[in-house]
Amino acid sequence: MVQKNSLIVIGGPTAVGKSALGLELAKKHDGEIVSADSMQIYRGMDIGTAKPTLDERKAVKHHMIDILDINDEYSAEQYKDDADIVIIDILKRNKLPIVLGGTGFYIKALLFEHNFGYAPKNQEIRDKYNNILNKFGKEYLHDLLKQKDFESAKKIHPNDTKKVIRALEIFEVSGQKKSTLAQKEQKKRYNFKMFILCCDRAKLYERINKRAEEMIKNGLIDEVKTLIKNGANINSQAMQGIGYKETVEYLKNQITKYELIELIKMRTRNYAKRQITYFKGIKEAIWIDIHNTLPDIVL
Repeated sequence: MVQKNSLIVIGGPTAVGKSALGLELAKKHDGEIVSADSMQIYRGMDIGTAKPTLDERKAVKHHMIDILDINDEYSAEQYKDDADIVIIDILKRNKLPIVLGGTGFYIKALLFEHNFGYAPKNQEIRDKYNNILNKFGKEYLHDLLKQKDFESAKKIHPNDTKKVIRALEIFEVSGQKKSTLAQKEQKKRYNFKMFILCCDRAKLYERINKRAEEMIKNGLIDEVKTLIKNGANINSQAMQGIGYKETVEYLKNQITKYELIELIKMRTRNYAKRQITYFKGIKEAIWIDIHNTLPDIVL
């Protein structure tokens, strides 16, 4: 039985089946879906983000999708503030908010009190690390973070240089590790039930590989061409997403189509591993195997 003024949260790695379960739950419990996906927030990024279809959005109301232009930047703090407004409205209408997505830091920002600032911004420090990045590369920059804050380095991919630099900045400004500061603040902001979907690793990778192939067949390359034609900055936050970054490389003739597909598969599998690691850090989460316990536990 779903408690009043509570949330259902469905997380898990990409391609595990979150969307299908969310739709089923929403129909069963008179709910509305609040997306927690850092790529589906962008207009025009549909195929590469596996965005819900128009029919699915007609069947169940979705929020936090198509809210930004392609060149806009967005943070977990902004997500929390915007999602709060949506959730309050859903609850006021006596419906069930179902937070659904694979962007763990969005979900964690929404569910727990968190000092997003950790430390004030310092442009001088950022410039210093950007210069290091330009001179020595992202792996060198990531190694610096390992030396200062190994736990944060484990959670931040070397390609995500913006987060690497922010973690280094926090350490320099505050004298404390970002990972340590994050662990101090776990007060719940909502009453919620959280389910993390999982399955056998080999089966998950099969689903990921199949999705990557389907994205190409469904027109991902043309989607990226259209985005660029309409003014997308290939260096923007959105265009660094898996599938988009690789397609830009393909359009520049830097990789073949075969390499494009294989890169998307590999990087998505690696991303799924990081998602699983991140969600394991949320002790309130209930892990359920989609092939065994899903109907009994959730529905």
